Parts: sequence; structure tokens; C-alpha cells
Amino acid sequence: MNREIDTIRRDPRREWIARNRLHPEHLGVLAELGRQGASAATEWMGPNGVIRKNPHAPGFTGPNGLKRIDRSGVQQAAAAGRGAGHRMVAADERRRVTIEAPAFLVAVVPDMPGGRLSSHDRDLLGLARQLADADPARPCAVLAVAFGEHNREGGGELKEQAFAEAGVDRLLTIEGDGHTGFVPEAWLAGLVAVERELAPRHWLLPDSALGGADLGRRLAARLGERPATGVWQVDADATAPSGWRCTARGAVDRLDIQRPLPRVVLALAECAEPVSETRHAAEAMTLSQSPPEALSRIEDLGQVAVDPAGVALAEAEFILSAGNGVKDWEGFHHAARMLGATEGASRVAVDDGFMPRDRQVGATGTWVTARVYVAVGISGAIQHLQGIQGCDKVVAINRDSGCDMIKRADLAVIGDSSSILAALVDVLERDPALTRKGEKQDAA
Repeated sequence: MNREIDTIRRDPRREWIARNRLHPEHLGVLAELGRQGASAATEWMGPNGVIRKNPHAPGFTGPNGLKRIDRSGVQQAAAAGRGAGHRMVAADERRRVTIEAPAFLVAVVPDMPGGRLSSHDRDLLGLARQLADADPARPCAVLAVAFGEHNREGGGELKEQAFAEAGVDRLLTIEGDGHTGFVPEAWLAGLVAVERELAPRHWLLPDSALGGADLGRRLAARLGERPATGVWQVDADATAPSGWRCTARGAVDRLDIQRPLPRVVLALAECAEPVSETRHAAEAMTLSQSPPEALSRIEDLGQVAVDPAGVALAEAEFILSAGNGVKDWEGFHHAARMLGATEGASRVAVDDGFMPRDRQVGATGTWVTARVYVAVGISGAIQHLQGIQGCDKVVAINRDSGCDMIKRADLAVIGDSSSILAALVDVLERDPALTRKGEKQDAA
């Protein structure tokens, strides 16, 4: 009797590329495995017949039951459509989702520092999608509420695209002169108007010092709700009234407190994975009646110019960072002053004594979320890439065209760093107007 025998043929080189995150073909192989099956990209047969797992795959559950998330910057860059991972999750390749008649709304009020969605905001929108997509039979929508000039800055079309890729189904912008600057009373009046007309099932705000923590507590007090603050995890719980249970930090981050998920939630960064595989409608909507004007007891005196050298790395919007490839340190410091940039450094530059320890960028230093990060003479160790994963745009200046920082960068300049910085400074000195514009952008 003849019977067919299925022979499993392995490709050792392909398996090695799937394990090696620094290989130029790594992302392509993972994308190919992902098309073959949901688990293929995270599991494969090893050379000894043992199933191998990729611990850096998003959502991978480790041996202790803890979720492991890749913080190297590769997948986060892919999620934002930039850098080395752009091929895997390009915006045109995402599955488009449109929700016509949602069963209910989950409202999110992002901080949007500088008029852009921060990594904290994207994590919060990922949590909102988790709540909205829990029941496929009852499609629900995520509503983002923005104030003042946030939606206009950088172009309305580009801003709506950022919201769509972050998982927003409905976008409500409350505009007007009374909602610009720091005006928490006016913002609260706008949220109360949204509550009266749309009645979202949940309100999600970032528990941050940028305004979300204050506004969330004001909203909870106005609605008469007991908010959950410091939330870092939300799980399904059939015994809870809302069907969800949240875990929050308490006792000065020494204890975890679990409780049923309330209507008002103030969540920490990394509370959920940001949306990376779908593109939503971000359909603009308006209120039937404009929010009433609120008399503000706080006067916003506007932005105050500060010395970029005094700005903490974690709060800096524009960072010029130096590595082992920088030889002319006087030229580097002069370029930072002319550009109005906050100085950073790699671990090698700090260990060699060229920069203080508080200027070290990376997993062993400071994680940064700058709008523009310029890496000068930095090869791109994995710890450094982890620290810059939240940056919007990365510019790399390096002699080595094949280094990992060049692969991660949105814009790469190949050449001697001293000569390039000197040429940049020469342009700024010949046109002082460019320097004045930079100073205005560094106001905080």
C-alpha cells in the first residue's frame, strides 16, 4: 500500500534571518511569515526540532505569563510608517475599517503636545480600540476630542491621517479662541457638552503632567464619577458591571490595585499596544450646539523662551545627539547653540567623559520622544534605538552607510560629521533669520 508522506523542508538561512533583527532582510522575512499565518511570524521550527519563539514580537506572552513588547524601535517605527520598518505596515497596506452606526462611543482626549499625537496618546487610543472591538457583533467607535489649534497645526489632512492610523473612527474638534492655550475650564465645558450630546460609555485620558491628569480629574468631579487613575492594564471580566477590570498603580507605585473599569479612566503610558495594522475613517463630526463659554480663572501668558541646555531630555522637542564619531566637540556644542537644540549623547560618548551622564540617550539612559532627533556619529546600538523609538523624525549623520542608525533614520547624511555640522553652522550664520525661527520653535 502506497501512501503519501508530507516532507517538511526547512530553510535554515531563512530561520536565522527571522531570529536576527539586525539582518537587512529581517523585516521582509517576518512579513512573509506573517502572510503564511498568524503564529508563523512568532514561531518556527529550530534546527534541533524545538519550536523557537520570537520574544520581541508584539503581544508575545513569555514563560511567566507576562506580555512582551518589542521596544527596539523597529516595530514602533513601522507602526508610524517611518524608518526601517516602513515596508511592513505602510499606510496603504493597512486594513481599512469603517463603522457606520456604532453601538456606543469610547471617547479619548489626547494630550497632543506640540499639536501631535505622542506615544502616550497612541497607547491610549490602542486601549480605546481594545474596549471598542471587544464584541464583533456590536461594532463600536473610538471618538477623539481635540481642542483649539491642535487639529489645524501641520495641516488638517495630515492630522486626520495621523488620527486615522492611530485607530480613531470619529474626530471632534472644539475650536475657537477660548480653547487655545492652557484653559482647563473651557476644555471641561467642551467635554461636558460632548457628554450631554453623545454620552460616551467610557472617557479615556492620559494620566500625565501635560494636562490630561488635571483635566481627567476635573471631568470625573463634574460627572460625579470615581475615576481610575494610574491605570496600566485592562482585562475582560464577566463579573464586572462594565465587563472589564483595570489594574492601576497605587501607594506611590508600590502596589497594584484592581477594580471594575469605571467610566472615567486615566491611563499611564504603555497601557496597551498602539494600533498598527488597521486604518480607520477618522470621520469629522461636530456638536449640534457650541459649548458654552466658560470664564477662566487661569490666565495663560503664552510660551516662555528657555535655554535648550536646561531642558530635560525626556521633554525636549529637538535633540542633537553625539556619539563616538564626533571628534570636534567644540564644533558640536556650537552647532547645538546655533540650532537651538538640546544636547544628547550615546553611552560611549558619556563613558569617555565628553558628555554628562544626564545627557545619555537610550535604554540605559533617558527614553526620548523628540519631534526631531539628530544622531551625529552614532552607530545605533540596540539600547540606543530603544531610547529613541518614540521620536517622530530621526536624522542620522554618519560615515558608515550600513550602520543600524542609518537603517532606522528617516533622513540619512553620509559623510564626516564635523564638516557637515560646520557647513550647517555656516548657513545659519549667513542667515540669522533661520536662527530666530529656531529660537521660536524652542519656546516652551
